[in-house]
Amino acid sequence: MVARLVAACRTRNAHTRLPRRIYFRQFATQATHGPSKLRNMALVAHIDSGKTTLTESILLQSQYLSSAGSVDTGSTTTDFLPAERERGITIQSASIPVRWKDWTFNLIDTPGHADFGMEVESASRVVDGAVVLIDAVEGVEAQTKGVWRQLDRYDVNSRILFLNKLDRPGASFRSSMLSVLANRMHPRPMAVTLPIASFDPEDYARAEPGIQGLVDLVKWEVWRYDSEGRASVHALPRNEDELARSGLFPPSHPILQHLLPARVALLDNLAQVSEGLFDVLLGLPEDPSSYLSVKASDILPHLRAATLRNQVVPVLCGSAFKHVGTELLMNYVGELLPSPVDVETNPKALLSNAPLSMLAWKVGWDKRKGWMTFVRVYSGTLKSQSVVLNASRNQKEKISKLLLLYAAEAQEVNSLPYGSVGAVLGLRYTRTGDTLVSTAGGSRSTSLRDIIPPPPLMSVSVIPQSHADLEPVEEALNALARTDPSVRVETHEGQLLVHGLGALHLEIVESRLREEWKVNFEFGRRRVSFRECLGSGDISGVGKVWQTEIGGQPVQIRLDFAVTPLEEDEQGDALWDGNVVVGADGEPIPPGELHTNTNDPLAHIAKGISSTLSSSPNTTLALSRIRIQLKQFDYPQEVHPSVLAGASAAIMRKIVRAAGQGDLMEPYIRLKISVDESSVGRVVEDLGEHGGEILNLDATAEEDNEPFVEEGTYVPPQWLSPSTGKATKGTSSRMKRTILAVAPLSQMLDYSTRLRALSGGHGLFQMENDGFRKVSSQRAMDILRELGRL
Repeated sequence: MVARLVAACRTRNAHTRLPRRIYFRQFATQATHGPSKLRNMALVAHIDSGKTTLTESILLQSQYLSSAGSVDTGSTTTDFLPAERERGITIQSASIPVRWKDWTFNLIDTPGHADFGMEVESASRVVDGAVVLIDAVEGVEAQTKGVWRQLDRYDVNSRILFLNKLDRPGASFRSSMLSVLANRMHPRPMAVTLPIASFDPEDYARAEPGIQGLVDLVKWEVWRYDSEGRASVHALPRNEDELARSGLFPPSHPILQHLLPARVALLDNLAQVSEGLFDVLLGLPEDPSSYLSVKASDILPHLRAATLRNQVVPVLCGSAFKHVGTELLMNYVGELLPSPVDVETNPKALLSNAPLSMLAWKVGWDKRKGWMTFVRVYSGTLKSQSVVLNASRNQKEKISKLLLLYAAEAQEVNSLPYGSVGAVLGLRYTRTGDTLVSTAGGSRSTSLRDIIPPPPLMSVSVIPQSHADLEPVEEALNALARTDPSVRVETHEGQLLVHGLGALHLEIVESRLREEWKVNFEFGRRRVSFRECLGSGDISGVGKVWQTEIGGQPVQIRLDFAVTPLEEDEQGDALWDGNVVVGADGEPIPPGELHTNTNDPLAHIAKGISSTLSSSPNTTLALSRIRIQLKQFDYPQEVHPSVLAGASAAIMRKIVRAAGQGDLMEPYIRLKISVDESSVGRVVEDLGEHGGEILNLDATAEEDNEPFVEEGTYVPPQWLSPSTGKATKGTSSRMKRTILAVAPLSQMLDYSTRLRALSGGHGLFQMENDGFRKVSSQRAMDILRELGRL
């Protein structure tokens, strides 16, 4: 028996890593298998959770690299922009195809900072599944919940959680699992792997941090990593009594007594959402050891089906920096996450002769290649040198070249089949969110779901250094706005303004303009983007007729608008920046640039409405929380419908002016601040002085809702991550206080410097957007004075 066990536990799949960083030219240049083997997936997380490091580890294990780069040295594959390497953060999403066994992963590494949320927004639109990383030291953080909501918004239901950084002191598998439940991310997180901090039981007693191995509870295997980074895989015995005698662990190792309960909990919890597995377990003997006899091939189909239905979220763990758990993660990405076929709702799209339909999810600029449009093919096959129709703009586009992008490197291909993600060269008119179809289908083709940019929160004036620099600066800004739709550019009273999602976002805009477009300018003072609501004045007397002259002939246009404020509980349209614009039938009217027929009268009317909403005649601020219904319109058929843009803008401005200035709104942020007990008073006082509101001074639960219950979820003991044991018993953790607060963004632009001074350099904070709020009359006076309107 012992001999057979030793033979069953022999080492396999050992990997030796080479010291030099070179690139293997093993490109996935063409799909050689069906779409069922494709996995379009994104890596998403809070900033500094290890997404880019995990991407490097994946590229290493897939033999694309021979040694992984480092974020600290700026040598990673996907962070190739100068600003990314200088700051050590991801600024733009990067797509890279990875061959893994018989699967092809289209992997998208995304930014973690909220200021670059547009990149996560566009990536979430085109992926079918996602790996959500959690820093095992910090647990669920602000942007972890932010990206989770973005995945919800685009119906990316299949996800895997990866608890990263388990090699660090203070990392805790248990605390991370509990934070998933406490933050209501999912009611059924399911531990698929368990960490082995050390194979020496004494290290657990000494609370030594580390991760030397993993237990795969589904395949019932142990992955062991030696000091040189080589991995070996060993099968576990299928009998509880033989676990201690297997030689894989010392007999006194504390994890031994928890392996069987962990697998029993996994199978029991999965059986609650899988009738087929429930029947399998019913047929087992009553001995708990019988759960060890269930083969992985009998578990994986049920686990995959439950993952696709979003009934469970598998939880894996490891250390991307040490390449621990990377191979296991990629195995389960292939086995559990959906292919394009699994999420396809239109059977006709799977046909070999299906008409072409694809979505442009990102636009990039390269000095040598020019404009690059990233696309996801939703039906048919895209071929190079073909002609397609931009159904969103009713413009024909010529496909010059098709590329598979390996971050900064490119490989040309002849076609992109159904389900593929790639880049197209040669498109002149296409923007992020546009639908491209075959010319045979024409503009009658159904547009795919759009990608909605987050609303801007901060703006800054752009001052060219000379008059000769004005045109290059404007061209550079417009080009940058095409690559990043969350950047908005406008000219107001002769001043060039650029709007962004935050201070860091605007810093990167400034950096990219200088380094990539080489233009000469200066940035003015930053200010947040305020909003104006509709006033309460009488608008019934505003005329519905606008008159002008065209070619010396008088022209009369009639537009009948019903304009009211939105109700408190009424949701605004993100495409209209929090306003609602509908037609006579109550159906939404899209903004002018989103109309498929640019000569549609409604498209021109929408442009006029947009012009007024972007700049109030009362304060020059953007208008928000307004409901506009176009009841009817009439214009001479012999004139071009473009005249309706000027007419609708003029009449809308009269209505807004007659209503008078309404309430002003400013953006608020939600803060989570961690400081020593001695600094709490100073921090709270500072927040009060800057218009902040304290929500919780002892923030153990961050949400108003009750956390998901722990009952029915396997949560391992705290000592499984031994370095947390000593920390939780010490006094330092009790000296830390967490403060939850909301505050005006305008008062928090320099909060990093203020908190450093208030806390003696020991304070930490996170912030996330908390929407717009109406301000007091005194604050409104201050805002108008700041804008020069008083």
